[in-house]
Amino acid sequence: MPRKFKISVTVPGDNSIDLYTQDLTLVVMTNLKGELKGFNVFAGGGLGRTHGKEETFARAADPICYVDKADVYELVKAIVATQRDYGDRTDRRHARLKYLINDWGVDKFRTKVEEYFGKSLEPSKYLAKKFKYQDFLGWNEQGDGKLFLGLSIDNGRVKDEGDFQLKTALREIVEKFNLPMRVTPHQNVLLCEILPGNKEEIIAILKRCGIVSDPSKIDTLERLSMACPALPTCGLAITESERIIPSFLQRIRALLKKVGLPKTSFVTRMTGCPNGCARPYMAELGLVGSAPESYQVWLGGCPNQTRLARPYTEKMHADDLETFLEPIFVLYKQQRKKEESFGNFCDRIGFDALREFSESYQG
Repeated sequence: MPRKFKISVTVPGDNSIDLYTQDLTLVVMTNLKGELKGFNVFAGGGLGRTHGKEETFARAADPICYVDKADVYELVKAIVATQRDYGDRTDRRHARLKYLINDWGVDKFRTKVEEYFGKSLEPSKYLAKKFKYQDFLGWNEQGDGKLFLGLSIDNGRVKDEGDFQLKTALREIVEKFNLPMRVTPHQNVLLCEILPGNKEEIIAILKRCGIVSDPSKIDTLERLSMACPALPTCGLAITESERIIPSFLQRIRALLKKVGLPKTSFVTRMTGCPNGCARPYMAELGLVGSAPESYQVWLGGCPNQTRLARPYTEKMHADDLETFLEPIFVLYKQQRKKEESFGNFCDRIGFDALREFSESYQG
């Protein structure tokens, strides 16, 4: 296989896995009785790119086809074989499935997959539910009488620090109740298979260790954010990400209050380099390391991560965050539609209007 190949599975309406960023996604399709019938197939997503290399770019996956459950293995094998035989092996930066589909077009890709599959591909089935982002934080019914608990983990870092004893709490809960854990694509943790009778004791352990289990007590700006490790962990990092995003979010929240948007929140994602490990190109506000202490800014993604953002500026110094964002937030306050999200507003009004207003903004 040339380069990496990411596969995900979800159900209609659930975009907690960022399905449009995957090489291949299977969307479970059932009948009215809830029985598995087949899968809608998406392919060609991927976010890794390199600054200054226009031949590398972020791309959202395309709907490819529907496949019956009996044929899903053969179809996945056909897609993987197509990438194996026609994916670009001459350039590591150009070796992902997204580039093959982008170069060929979806129709040619389908035709080639059909050759490997041995029969025609069926059109995708209608999805009655629109894809939405869900983080499953807090207490949830598991569906079998048991519960699961979603805990927000700041940028995926499980640690004990001062009064915040997350590692200790998780260890005690897992050892005492023998619970399985799941790590979510948003860097959070799900504690599963919880008996209802154990709920209060688990809450007591978390409270004693300083852990917030009620997601309503988490600032939504923080809840919707994500950052990659970057410096000092990652050798590819150009600038900070995980260590600096808490202060960035505090500054953004203060700025929103200043311009009269105290309760506004949106998806913010930050990476220390353009490889996009925290998926900033699907965010409403994406910050991508481009130089020491400086970031490329992406705008126009949507709250449910179903549309790519676009690069708005190549380099914003960390010290200029407030100066840069203030006119954009002011225009958003003045011209947004009712219930319109920040990302949808930026996409609708366009970057020319944002720049024109910013250039004439007096504060």
